[in-house]
Amino acid sequence: MAGIVIAIILIAAGVFFLTVSVLGLLRLPDFYARTHAVGKSETLGTILVLGGLAVYNGWELSTAKILFILFFVLIASPTATHAVARAALRTGLQPWTRQKAAQKRKKAEQP
Repeated sequence: MAGIVIAIILIAAGVFFLTVSVLGLLRLPDFYARTHAVGKSETLGTILVLGGLAVYNGWELSTAKILFILFFVLIASPTATHAVARAALRTGLQPWTRQKAAQKRKKAEQP
């Protein structure tokens, strides 16, 4: 019974962080901020959900597979996020700044 409660708490926390990840993706202004928010919270949310599934499953072969996937996500997700952000920087995608946004607004307001 305690294992089920722990699993529910882990899965609920994971869903919370995945939801925060989606909100960050929708609300943040540029690619780099979105990548940063999604890279952090998506990794943590996925790890919490997989950890909850492993606790719920108990000591079985499928738990070992879940833990292997958890370890892979822990290693691969930050690496992939870094690689994508670095590729964007190398292709010339400039980070968003408040000054650039203010200049664009001023140009748009001028007749």
